[in-house]
Amino acid sequence: MRVFYCDHHEVPLPEGHRFPMAKYARLRRRLVALDVVAERELVAAEPAPLDVVCAVHDPDYVRRFVDGSLDAKAIARIGFPWSKELVARSFASVGATLAAVDVAREFGFAGSLAGGTHHARRDEGSGFCVFNDLAVAATDLLRRGLARRILIVDLDVHQGDGTAAIFAGDERVFTFSMHGAKNFPGRKEASDLDVPLDDETDDDAYLVALDRNLALAVERSRPDFVFYQGGVDPLAEDRLGRLALTHAGLLERDRRVFAAVRARSLPIVATLGGGYAEPIDLSIEAHVNTYRAARAVFEPRT
Repeated sequence: MRVFYCDHHEVPLPEGHRFPMAKYARLRRRLVALDVVAERELVAAEPAPLDVVCAVHDPDYVRRFVDGSLDAKAIARIGFPWSKELVARSFASVGATLAAVDVAREFGFAGSLAGGTHHARRDEGSGFCVFNDLAVAATDLLRRGLARRILIVDLDVHQGDGTAAIFAGDERVFTFSMHGAKNFPGRKEASDLDVPLDDETDDDAYLVALDRNLALAVERSRPDFVFYQGGVDPLAEDRLGRLALTHAGLLERDRRVFAAVRARSLPIVATLGGGYAEPIDLSIEAHVNTYRAARAVFEPRT
């Protein structure tokens, strides 16, 4: 197993900022402490190449983000104050997903302890997302001729609106989003398959919907590569979630996604996505469980 991280770039945030930036380094340490991922399996991500990012994102938007000249409204949509550290982390987050692609192609699975930044569009960031790592990595994979059809499975509680917008009309990339119907973003995009869920959806109802629609997404997309946005904000305790899943339900969600992919011998890259529980340790535990599920499915230990 290889898992890429970018928490070596520390991003300063104002006191009381609601984004749990510290969870990334804590998650990495927790994975090692629990022997879910070994220290030797963790790799510090390199920054994504500028031209690869600009193959998806408007070069003027990228330039203005890099040099700090985005206007106040654009920064407010992203949700982070601009800093050089944010620039470095944003490129490394995309770099982690790019690096995971080649590992997954060889070994079946690889992960990023960041990414899943599915709200970013071609010419703007949104909802704590600067660049869309899923879109950049999928586009690069297609450009290199290493995949013909890609499935993006987005199970974050918030719709993958940026990803859907970027790939609208592109038959090579199938976007599947299962999310809270009444949650952010207020204006949804049309994914290839959208599954809006009612508030307080529990484990049983969620897993029934997942089984039916994941099978449909695979059937319709006929992929040769899969990206998984495994946000853990459907957890009942998540302050931005509004669904009612338990840790057991999320663990089973992840296991079913990985098992479905493994059964078809498809490579998959897993990214984190959201997780905003109080206390944040609950989100960290759910992220750990994603890697427990991956280990059990792709690399069972005897």
